Amino acid sequence: MSEQRALTDIFETQRIVAVATIERAADALPLADALFAGGVRVIEVTLRTAAACAAIERIRSARPDAIVGAGTARDARGFRAARDAGAQFVVSPGFTPALHEAAGAAALPWLPGVATASEILLAHEAGHALLKFFPAEAAGGTRALSAFASVFPEVVFCPTGGVTAENVRSYLELPNVVCVGGTWLAPPALMAAEQWAKIQELAARAVELARAN
Repeated sequence: MSEQRALTDIFETQRIVAVATIERAADALPLADALFAGGVRVIEVTLRTAAACAAIERIRSARPDAIVGAGTARDARGFRAARDAGAQFVVSPGFTPALHEAAGAAALPWLPGVATASEILLAHEAGHALLKFFPAEAAGGTRALSAFASVFPEVVFCPTGGVTAENVRSYLELPNVVCVGGTWLAPPALMAAEQWAKIQELAARAVELARAN
């Protein structure tokens, strides 16, 4: 799966994915600029708001150096919306054969979510060796990922869900973790208040922590 290999390469290089729920499309470029200034190039815009697709379109059009994906894709309609908005990858909270088919139809790199050994087996049987571990903290955190490492040595993960500045290093230290995703980099309250300088600081701190591993 060449698309997945390309996505793995991006995540291995960047290591930090900002997960953002954007309520106002007008916030897309200031957010992207703040994250980029702090050193975070990869943004996952969740498909949870009416502004999500417009936000992806704006970033892709005006900030070509940013890497923009669509998150929370739960059905084929979400994949089509992500593709039409120009998303470069898609993230789902789980894995199903129907989603696997939708990702293929959309011809987009896909990061499916898993939380259990059975889900990892299903996703891997379908050809996925890069998986989102979600919700990371609730599903066992670093202890679970450490246990998975010996059973699934060919699988690598991007944990999201409960990852914060306080625990990000413990995740990135694991050999089967290529990157982490987190909402702590783009808090809704800071976006609503247009506190872009503070978001830049959060991004810079995250990159600093990632480089320490």
